[in-house]
Amino acid sequence: MNERLQRLEEKIAYLERHVTEQDKVMLELSDTLTKLRLEVRLLRERAGGAGPADTDLSPKDERPPHY
Repeated sequence: MNERLQRLEEKIAYLERHVTEQDKVMLELSDTLTKLRLEVRLLRERAGGAGPADTDLSPKDERPPHY
């Protein structure tokens, strides 16, 4: 019974460490996503405000390729 309890405690400790590491990674990904959203917004503003509303342009409204 004592060995079984020890194995369970080891598994719980491993899982707690794993969850903590995942939390750190999720926070990093969240920060990265926030920064990327800001960068995309700034790039859209710099490009003339082309946003999601402007994505359904017909071919006649598209700018010609630059030669």
